[in-house]
Amino acid sequence: MALHKKVEEQETDAELEINPIYFREKTCEIPRYRLAEHGVLPRTALQVVRDELILDGNARLNLATFVTTWMEPEAELLMAETAAKNMIDKDEYPQTAELERRCVNILGSLWNAQAGSDATGTSTTGSSEACMLGGMALLWRWREQQRAAGRDTNRPNLVMGSNVQVCWEKFCRYWQVEPRYVPMVPQRLHLRGAEAAARCDENTIGVVAIMGSTMDGSYEPVKEISESLDQLQAGHGWDIPVHVDGASGGFVAPFLQPDLEWDFRVPRVASINTSGHKYGLVYPGVGWVVWRNSQALPGDLIFRVNYLGGEMPTFALNFSRPGAQVAAQYYNFIRLGDAGYRHVQQTCQDVALYLSGEIAKMGPFELLSEGRDLPVFAFKLRDDITAYSVFDLSERLRERGWQVPAYTFPEAMTDTAVMRIVIRNGFSRDLAGLLLDDLRLHVRALERNPQKQPPPEVQKKRQSFTH
Repeated sequence: MALHKKVEEQETDAELEINPIYFREKTCEIPRYRLAEHGVLPRTALQVVRDELILDGNARLNLATFVTTWMEPEAELLMAETAAKNMIDKDEYPQTAELERRCVNILGSLWNAQAGSDATGTSTTGSSEACMLGGMALLWRWREQQRAAGRDTNRPNLVMGSNVQVCWEKFCRYWQVEPRYVPMVPQRLHLRGAEAAARCDENTIGVVAIMGSTMDGSYEPVKEISESLDQLQAGHGWDIPVHVDGASGGFVAPFLQPDLEWDFRVPRVASINTSGHKYGLVYPGVGWVVWRNSQALPGDLIFRVNYLGGEMPTFALNFSRPGAQVAAQYYNFIRLGDAGYRHVQQTCQDVALYLSGEIAKMGPFELLSEGRDLPVFAFKLRDDITAYSVFDLSERLRERGWQVPAYTFPEAMTDTAVMRIVIRNGFSRDLAGLLLDDLRLHVRALERNPQKQPPPEVQKKRQSFTH
């Protein structure tokens, strides 16, 4: 979550404007940064907050986010009905806990966990918490192995591509694990097997492989990475597990690329996380993590709470949270089924491929990905285009309401600035056509009116969105 500082004292009395039609109370003063002496009527409060939120962007036109921005009315009703259920209170809400258990089993099956493997999983507030739990299991398991062998446990490291989501950087900092990043280079935009193995040693707790890079939507080759680690073990004896960050791909690959081996079919994969609130099609607030078996999840991390007179094992960083998102995830599972999810994800990919193909035909752009893995693609301006930048184009698109992120790649490729488009459920072919019309319009305008560009060192730091 973002951190916010206390405002200056003189600002605490700044008042919110209220539509005079709603002046039914004795007082109409609503300070921004402190509580008013008296409250207001429900409708007045609703009007004030709604007016504040008008300035937010239109979520349906947000092509920067992977997060779900539309659900069916029935799902919204279900979430409203279950928002008051505390997910952590298994004793009071046993059936919500049962829905969670069913969801974990459905995901285990979707990711090819073997029958009888005692695959174990849990819901989380999102993929960031799920990644933290996956990372903790890797760290605890490595420590156990090191102690059993009489070796030092003070210098753990984690190998991953520089394209990982920031939650992995946080994990390493919070748990004092050395992050070993494999940089992106022009012909290799994500982690590959040889590069991962080259950075491993006896202190490597695991390798993170991403099924759906936020940078360009591409999948990292989990099986190739695993095979490289097999060779490393044969030569050095280091048994290094893989955690698959399937924040987005965990809900896409099983339906669009069912023959791709990236999940528990790969023996070295110890755990997988995903976001229910991305391509799982649930509003923000739910993630999932599943471990291959009980050996992959050290018992020291598990707490046991009283549950219907018995014990319920739990593993989480957060505590109280609503059961609404878990209920909505189960709603989607029974509402869509396998065929429904496949149809939704295929439709998203069809729109992505259409859009990327049309953008490639425009002339000034070069595709870095097409949307053939995730329905996500990235593109840049040709090197000879200097009259404007992707940041200029992103800013002009915002005037029409489109939120298309522009950003530079990580270290070693910071001179490469790209735009990225995420296609989610609800973004239709018709909307894609409107976006293309506006993109063509603004390209022509920028070609006629060249923009003065900042110095290279400033341009590298320029971001219209974080990824």
